[in-house]
Amino acid sequence: MDILNAIVALSNFVLVPAIAYGSQLALGALGVTLIYGILRFSNFAHGDTMAFGTMATILVTWALQAAGVSFGPLPTALLALPLGIAACILLVLGTDRLVYRFYREVKAKPIILVMASLGVMFILNGLVRFIIGPDDQRFADGERFIITARDFKEMTGLQEGLAIKTTQGITLVTAIIVVAVLFWFLNRTRTGKSMRAYSDNEDLALLSGINPERVVMVTWMIVAALATIAGVLYGLDKSFKAFTYFQLLLPIFASAIVGGLGSPVGAIAGGFVIAFSEVFVTYAWKKVLVYLMPENLEPSGLVQLLSTDYKFAISFAILLIVLLFRPTGLFRGKSV
Repeated sequence: MDILNAIVALSNFVLVPAIAYGSQLALGALGVTLIYGILRFSNFAHGDTMAFGTMATILVTWALQAAGVSFGPLPTALLALPLGIAACILLVLGTDRLVYRFYREVKAKPIILVMASLGVMFILNGLVRFIIGPDDQRFADGERFIITARDFKEMTGLQEGLAIKTTQGITLVTAIIVVAVLFWFLNRTRTGKSMRAYSDNEDLALLSGINPERVVMVTWMIVAALATIAGVLYGLDKSFKAFTYFQLLLPIFASAIVGGLGSPVGAIAGGFVIAFSEVFVTYAWKKVLVYLMPENLEPSGLVQLLSTDYKFAISFAILLIVLLFRPTGLFRGKSV
């Protein structure tokens, strides 16, 4: 019985949160890796692009809530999500036309595009804070839990309860659907194959009659959708704060690099590696160990390797280790 309680405690505080967080990081890392694989630069504005798309979704959500519109047990934000994606698409296409297009035409070195994306990052960060404010914004409604700890205890008779939030379930289901659609698009559609060809060999793709501007436009549209979905799922699961999305850039980039920058499969794997590493290292293991160890050996402290305040440091440490010992990441390859 104690082993079952330990498994439930581990699932409640480690496995379920890490799976949800890993899904969010994976979607964010997919956007980063698509930009790198197809447009050939590291987009440091991706975190704030997520923040902008999420902000647009929140504003529409508030408008729907004020009008008395709801989505039953599901968050109203899911109804607002398509409009948030549309706003983010307009933003990234406008940014590409105003900023990145010039550097592509003059064939600037990737570092120039990286510096340009840093400028875009700071502008977006200020814009989002100006529009929605710097404080936490909560916009989740509907049913809070799929199953509560109390219900789980009554069902199983265990001492430990398992609570699964609605937002965690939505995150996992949405991530699976989005990833499946993305891989189908890249592998089965003509446009997706054009993007992969452009990523593999730009000159050969141009000789084959592929329109580079169309590839760029579709790439940005997909990236905007991925960024908005990842941002909204993260905001529903935790809360929305512009600065938090700025900080999320580190674990997202770490996910993409750990998996292999330019590899969509690697981005997904890297997202879960980073998420599980952060949660495992910052979790206080006392609750689980109490069930597993004899009473005279039960720990008196929290048995926590690092405080949750340092979770982003874990991403940075893993990123450094991977860059030092396996720069190509878990999945080799820099093309889509």
